[in-house]
Amino acid sequence: MPLTPVLTRYWDQPESWTLSTYHSHDGYQALQKALAMEPDEVIQTVTDSGLRGRGGAGFGTGMKWGFIPQGDKGPAAKPHYLVVNADESEPGTCKDIPLMLATPHVLIEGAIIAAYAIRASRAFIYLRGEVIPALARLQTAAAEAYAAGYLGTDILGTKYDLDLVIHAGAGAYICGEETALLDSLEGRRGQPRLRPPFPAVSGLYACPTVVNNVESIASVPPIILNGVDWFRSMGSDKSPGFTLYSLSGHIARPGQYEAPLGITLRELLRYAGGVRDAHRLKFWTPGGASTPLLTDEHLDVPLDYEGVGAAESMLGTKALQIFDETTCVVRAVRRWTQFYEHESCGKCTPCREGTYWLAQIYERLESGEAASDDLAKLADIAGAMNGKSFCALGDGAASPIISSLKYFRDEYAAHVTAGGCPFDPRDSMLLQEVLA
Repeated sequence: MPLTPVLTRYWDQPESWTLSTYHSHDGYQALQKALAMEPDEVIQTVTDSGLRGRGGAGFGTGMKWGFIPQGDKGPAAKPHYLVVNADESEPGTCKDIPLMLATPHVLIEGAIIAAYAIRASRAFIYLRGEVIPALARLQTAAAEAYAAGYLGTDILGTKYDLDLVIHAGAGAYICGEETALLDSLEGRRGQPRLRPPFPAVSGLYACPTVVNNVESIASVPPIILNGVDWFRSMGSDKSPGFTLYSLSGHIARPGQYEAPLGITLRELLRYAGGVRDAHRLKFWTPGGASTPLLTDEHLDVPLDYEGVGAAESMLGTKALQIFDETTCVVRAVRRWTQFYEHESCGKCTPCREGTYWLAQIYERLESGEAASDDLAKLADIAGAMNGKSFCALGDGAASPIISSLKYFRDEYAAHVTAGGCPFDPRDSMLLQEVLA
């Protein structure tokens, strides 16, 4: 299956982030086309395209826009808001920040089109404040868009007004959860909200709000410009279009690979130069650290929402972290568990307590103090968190534990019987001897 460079087609151009470069690659032509359409027509076009949210859940983007009440008028009508979730912080996920660095204008154009479609006069891009270069690129691009008449009042003479706010968050993984992001944007501590009501009804400032991922919004201009049939010619029937796969870890050429949904890891590895020389694939994540692990048995699983789901994992953010046989799976999952323990907001008991005790068990496994029943405790605690936490952070913390126990239980048992980690990355045969 060939790659499909759309968003990435001119990332290698000199100063790809400038308005002049964007203009030379059809920049803002989709906006002109969208502003000549009715807002409902724009929503229907995105719905018909089948674009699914690229932030992890895979929910229909056009359907999400359609949830906004469109007929509210009069003095009691509430304003509508668009919020772009650029708080990328999932371990292994690295697609949105490169996109904002290389081509910030495609995100801004997509945001203007989306805001017009949902009849919003104010939009926000919520970005991690630590990522100073991406913040600067977005701010510069927004200033260029204002100067060119793409933002502000009477955009392109259509009497449509839109203000765009680039907001730098303080840096918290939980703010990637959309309702926690809204609380943070309002100036409060970022914690997930109880739903319902959903953001489409009561979101930012208790007003109807759409929250979309960076890649989701950036995918809108090419859909508007090239049409539904063009977009659906790529990918699969239920997961159409192109997307960014982030390959990292033990491979020859890590990076972003834009391909149709449904490509396999085996095919992507060919483009990425394969697993590093003289090594073999051991396990990998299909969608970042919060998705269940897969193994070398799953090289030919179609990387779309249905294919990965059938393999009992999730496509998530399409962050493919590749680990070879020199990696101790227990050590890798422990690192992720420590991350989730640190980033838990503490609002709900399953996640707050669960991540703490999981980290303690992993400490015992690595230090040689684990007891024979600790593996059962790992499974029990992870099971008590999965599907029972207030938000998806608890599910994400439990997923790699449950799946690694499923595929590598012998390796966990070896940590108990050997009195610590028996894995020497300089001699992977040592582990094989222990397991034998």
